[in-house]
Amino acid sequence: MASMVETEEERAFSTPEPPVNGNADLEFAPPFISSSNFPVPINKTFQPQIQLYPVRFLVLLLFVLYSMSNAFQWIEYSIITNVIAFYYDVGSFSVNWTSVVYMVTYIPLIFPASWLLDKKGLRFVVVIGSFGTCLGSWIKCASLSPDRFAVTMFGQTITAMSQVFILGIPPRLAAVWFGENEVSRACSVGVFGNQLGIALGFLLPPFLVPISDDKEKVGYDLGILFYGVAIFTTLLLLVILFAFKDKPCHPPSVAQALSSNQEENYWHSVLRLVKNINYIILLVTYGINVGVFYALSTLLNQMVLYHYPGEETNAGWIGLLIVLAGMIGSVVCGFILDKTHRFKETTFVTYFLSLVGMLVYTFILPAGNIWLVFLIAGFLGFFMTGYLPLGFELAAEITYPESEGTSSGLLNASAQVFGILFTLGSSWVFENYKDLIANGVLSGMLLIGTIMTALIKSDLRRQNASEMASRENSSGQLINNKF
Repeated sequence: MASMVETEEERAFSTPEPPVNGNADLEFAPPFISSSNFPVPINKTFQPQIQLYPVRFLVLLLFVLYSMSNAFQWIEYSIITNVIAFYYDVGSFSVNWTSVVYMVTYIPLIFPASWLLDKKGLRFVVVIGSFGTCLGSWIKCASLSPDRFAVTMFGQTITAMSQVFILGIPPRLAAVWFGENEVSRACSVGVFGNQLGIALGFLLPPFLVPISDDKEKVGYDLGILFYGVAIFTTLLLLVILFAFKDKPCHPPSVAQALSSNQEENYWHSVLRLVKNINYIILLVTYGINVGVFYALSTLLNQMVLYHYPGEETNAGWIGLLIVLAGMIGSVVCGFILDKTHRFKETTFVTYFLSLVGMLVYTFILPAGNIWLVFLIAGFLGFFMTGYLPLGFELAAEITYPESEGTSSGLLNASAQVFGILFTLGSSWVFENYKDLIANGVLSGMLLIGTIMTALIKSDLRRQNASEMASRENSSGQLINNKF
């Protein structure tokens, strides 16, 4: 294997922190790290240098902003459905497709995107995704005419296709750049970017594009929204091109060093994931939870206005509260995972409380008190969107040493499938039977997901790999000291 030589520029930009645990050269030689499904052989002469680099925080920050800029555009139309329908003279079902297109495009593109992530690395896919987000944003600037809904859908589709280079990145970025005691928090912050974008998508459009009977006024307001997003994504793309790094010179953890030392075949990895029964259960339960969130977010404006006419702004604030609470939940859950490593238990409790929140929301929404809706929205958001990084991290644990990009990519593909089914299905049920039945069905799906989550076994392979390697290293040091 060719040695990696740092350039002077890389040294200046990536000055390492002190070696982890005070020991840069770890030497260990266990025969293998085993699991019920997949043994991981370890080269006896493998001597990784474990190092953390301060630049990892810049890489994470750029990804958060990039994810935010794309996620914002997912919900920017749906949260002002009535305004968009009036301006372009289309039905609410057509406006819903500005959200659904994010899910539809993800499914066929996830496999090539995951392959590119594994073969080309983080920087390559992040640059592609950032360019696509920027391009789609500018195309939408050309749709500022009531007869150009097709143009705005085309721009939204380009942006939606770029999402495939975002959703599966947080666990991979966290594993490649962050140490084993901070990887869950880093993943949570990565997911935080997506949630921040959705939060701003709930908040800003109702303020920038208020309801009006004057189409010219609506078009002017949409111009401010579209051009603002396009300029931001352009500036961000330029920064990413110059500042986003692919990977550190040395791995940040023993588990990453072991994983990087394995020869990978993408399709063989997918096949092993399909054979992992715990992962398959998680694949379904994650899809159900996130699919419910997608449906809830897409239909929020319509359901709130049905019970509280004229409350477009409050509908945006409710959506914002759901996501802000979820952002706090993500960070809290990531902190708990890093401290306790109780992945299965934390995931199950969060899932169960998401079910409780959805049930209460179902009956509170039509009660006539919008402030109660705000209250339960915060509770629901804390656990439902707080669950997102938990699913990623549990998948990384039970599928190690498979690529985090592959496991998280398939999780997101499942979320898109369920999101399409739940969003279109709930839209139809709402139009015909109203929100109580629509939300009741979604609650029933969360109940199924909660039961299935309880069936996942706590097979923490990544943790076991790190612990075994550390034990072997300690044993080797004792022997060397003895002689």
